[in-house]
Amino acid sequence: MGFLTVKVEEYVAVLTIQNPPANAMAAAIIRRLSEVLDELEQNDSVRAIVIHGEGRFFSAGADIKEFTVVEEAKDAEKLAQNGQIVFERLEKYQKPVIAAIHGAALGGGLEMAMACHMRIVSENAKLGLPELNLGIIPGFAGTQRLPRYVGKAKALEMMLTGEPITGMQAVQWGLANAAYPEEEYLEAAMKLAKKAASKSTASVHAVLELLQTEKTSEYYEGVQREAQLFGNVFTSPDGREGVEAFIQKRKPMFSGK
Repeated sequence: MGFLTVKVEEYVAVLTIQNPPANAMAAAIIRRLSEVLDELEQNDSVRAIVIHGEGRFFSAGADIKEFTVVEEAKDAEKLAQNGQIVFERLEKYQKPVIAAIHGAALGGGLEMAMACHMRIVSENAKLGLPELNLGIIPGFAGTQRLPRYVGKAKALEMMLTGEPITGMQAVQWGLANAAYPEEEYLEAAMKLAKKAASKSTASVHAVLELLQTEKTSEYYEGVQREAQLFGNVFTSPDGREGVEAFIQKRKPMFSGK
């Protein structure tokens, strides 16, 4: 299964995440996303991209079952770095990318959405970074991107509580551009993408490039440190307990180690 399908409509490529039941952000999806970005980069019939999830969710998080095979901190760090690299490329992409979010965008799913240039959400969507509930931390640059949208205090609130916010709150907090009823969010995202696609490609590329200048060296140092700490925390006793508890569908018993 390809996990990510592509359909082109009026200069807009629609990328659909297909990994039921929750569209978990598996390594295969991230690899496929990288391949699709390669394929679409030189395709003149594509001037904008919309990413959405098939079924009930945009993406409810990373594939936790894949975590169970990771034993060493350096391997967990590499896992984080792989996602960071692809999502950084997504954010630097020369064609506008819009995340159309419904259901839930959690953990790695929200981290991918935050790497998109814009986010259109359904009003009742749930957006969050719940990794601390599992005794781990975001690993795909979530700790660095989220404060850029909602500010440090709100970012801390979202991560330290692990509680999601609604689509309406996401707009109020600056994390999303606009919220619509669930039956309208995808159409609204497509309308926005088609408006962007109607502009001069040279001017669109220029604006997208210029917006990247706001990312400082400290930002990239933070991303690198996040991957390192992800590896450390992931292989800690509490990290192991949190992932195991999630798999077993029970409340984790954190020891503080």
